[in-house]
Amino acid sequence: MSIIISDVSYHYFNQHTLFESVSFSVSQGGKVSLIGNNGVGKSTLLKLLAGKLVPSFGNIRTESKPYYVPQQINIKEQTIAEALDVSEKIAALHAIYGGTAEQIYYDTLNDDWDVENRCHQALEYWGLQYTTLESSISLLSGGEKTKVLLAGLALHKPDIVLLDEPTNHLDLSARKKLYEYIVSTKATVVVVSHDVSLLDLLDTTYELSSKGIKLYGGNYDFYREQKAIEDRALEQQIDAGQTALRKILKKAQEVRERQDRRASQGERSKQKGGVARIIMNARGNSAENSSAKLKEKHSGIIDDTQQRLFALRERKQSNAELKIDFEDMKLHSGKVLITAKNLNFGYANNKPLWQSPINLEIRSGDRIHILGNNGSGKTTFVKLLLGELVLKQGEIIKSDFSYVYLDQEYEQVNQSLTILELAKQHNKNNLADHEIKLRLNRALFPQETWNKSCQTLSGGERMRLYLCCLMISNHVPDVFILDEPTNNLDLSSLSILANTIKNYRGTVLIISHDEYFINEIEITSSIKLT
Repeated sequence: MSIIISDVSYHYFNQHTLFESVSFSVSQGGKVSLIGNNGVGKSTLLKLLAGKLVPSFGNIRTESKPYYVPQQINIKEQTIAEALDVSEKIAALHAIYGGTAEQIYYDTLNDDWDVENRCHQALEYWGLQYTTLESSISLLSGGEKTKVLLAGLALHKPDIVLLDEPTNHLDLSARKKLYEYIVSTKATVVVVSHDVSLLDLLDTTYELSSKGIKLYGGNYDFYREQKAIEDRALEQQIDAGQTALRKILKKAQEVRERQDRRASQGERSKQKGGVARIIMNARGNSAENSSAKLKEKHSGIIDDTQQRLFALRERKQSNAELKIDFEDMKLHSGKVLITAKNLNFGYANNKPLWQSPINLEIRSGDRIHILGNNGSGKTTFVKLLLGELVLKQGEIIKSDFSYVYLDQEYEQVNQSLTILELAKQHNKNNLADHEIKLRLNRALFPQETWNKSCQTLSGGERMRLYLCCLMISNHVPDVFILDEPTNNLDLSSLSILANTIKNYRGTVLIISHDEYFINEIEITSSIKLT
């Protein structure tokens, strides 16, 4: 089933325009990604396609009702059956099995006698065999809620599927199941995601920005190649513009010098009296008029060229990627930082968290990936290493080192402060005001954002601001610990973080299910928790 979006605009209640005059289409069976920076309206556009919002202007036509998996699943009072939209059928099935002969129950069931069994099979496929259809979905984690809605794909077999950041809270095994579905399904699929592995499975890329929507006829890898070509073309346009401006300025200078020489010669002739004064004055007036017209013409050409060049440079600036480079760590490479012997942990029931005790040694310069399915205790493991949880079994020996802990919400950013207040709070070395502001500008926080509350920042903005604050404080940690740091980042912010961690020469411990990110930051070893 196809999707057609015609001249769609969306305004908030305060009349702020999120996007305007957006038009595109997705053919039957098409698999499309919708990408763009945080805040451009990707999730809003997906909600419009799902019928959850109404466009301010324009039309949206879908040939069947889309199946929508939102980014934030804020279902509270519903059961799993209600979340899967099968509760009425399940109730009808139980009523019939209970002996009722009322026709309404047979009409509701619509011969779907296998619905309950199919529900259990779908939930089990996504690793939710421990749940029941009567359970409240509010008791589940974010990843489990997503899996419930993904289980609905097998139940309803929709013709149109809309997925908003579906892999955010999924572990690696669940991600791979979703990838398999994307590859095999005949449905029309539109995905908003920063998961590069997922984006590369989709055959068309649409980029949404403040300027509208642009089609790239390929997957994300193809999109990046095209963007690189566009960036090179932009560089060439800027070079050509600079060359043209230099030539125009040189030409204008030559014309002025030539006119000055003529004027000087005319003045000398006038003084000698070789030509009647009235003729000389007329020639002088004509020359002045010609000079003024020529000056005006050159001025117009120069202004136009400068404006075009300014616009090109602005485009380059908006496309430019922030680079944050930390100095090398102060510890010598290979120093033993943490030694864990027979490590395990148990909660209230005292049952060991891991099947086998963990023994490991972490040395300065190691880059370690901590992996395991949801619930395997990855965050608990890191907190044990850092001494934030009390050991129940084993021994940990730590040397003296500094670390920075980055989680998926970047909670180190104090949300009660403004951007500038947070930056000043990290000014441990008494930098001058203009130095702080210069660093904020380099981190893509211009003056008009400085009084903005940190509470309103997106995940990518919080990440950029915190890394900027580390640079203001001149704090280069010995160890970076990252706990699912990419979940709330757009693709641009993901690239910034990947490059920052890749170029950092200290120790890295990372919990992540994002294979692309893990490959980008050049991990040296991994620990799998089971």
